[in-house]
Amino acid sequence: MKLNVVKARTGSLWVRQGIRNFWRQPLALSGLFLLFMAIASMTSLLSYGGSFLGLMFIPVASLGLMAAAREADLARFPMPTMLIIGFRQGAAQSKKMVLLGFLYALLFCFVLVLSSMFDDGEFARMYMGGDGLNEDTVINEDFQSAALFSLFLYLPLSTLFWHAPGLIHWHAQPLVKSIFFSFMACWANWRAFAVFGLTWASIFLTTSLLLSLVSLLFEEGQLSMMLMLPAMLMLAAMFFSSSYYSFRDCFISEPLEA
Repeated sequence: MKLNVVKARTGSLWVRQGIRNFWRQPLALSGLFLLFMAIASMTSLLSYGGSFLGLMFIPVASLGLMAAAREADLARFPMPTMLIIGFRQGAAQSKKMVLLGFLYALLFCFVLVLSSMFDDGEFARMYMGGDGLNEDTVINEDFQSAALFSLFLYLPLSTLFWHAPGLIHWHAQPLVKSIFFSFMACWANWRAFAVFGLTWASIFLTTSLLLSLVSLLFEEGQLSMMLMLPAMLMLAAMFFSSSYYSFRDCFISEPLEA
């Protein structure tokens, strides 16, 4: 395995590849993302530590969604069990995945704790499922500052775990090395990832605006909400599909067979 540096425009290529790959298996990839969301929602309902367990599941679930995208890319049908593929390759890898999930959840919670400096923990409690979200909270400047601060810190945090699950699974890297090389790959290719992120942000924003315009044209406010959920579901599945191509292009050598 060797780190590969790509051009900035490759970021938009990853987006196009992910969208094109999604349409090879739209129902399977959408269904897998919906299953991931269902599992995350169910764990958050647990009385103690449910939200933390949900956060721990994110790295292995992101690997599963990327593995499903790889299956579609190879003209194979991704089965639902792909979502937990990180736990199906022996005890040693399962242990690394659990530790990776624990580190991710721990650092994410640390970010939320730091955000409490701005709004006395309002954003943190909302995110971890303790409090509901209402209009007064959203327009509160302290809440907005906490949310922006969390986003600012989450960006570097995400670089540590973006490639780490794939490096553990497909390249048999140790836990610490997988986190280190994930960060280095994102840093070395920051221009491509900037294009990647901005392109996806534009796609999500444009889709939301178009759906809002449709509801205005038909003078039906509920229409936008009805269309928004399936649209965002498909876009999220496309996003994870494109993340597989970002992983594949950042490292030279074919990953090990799943």
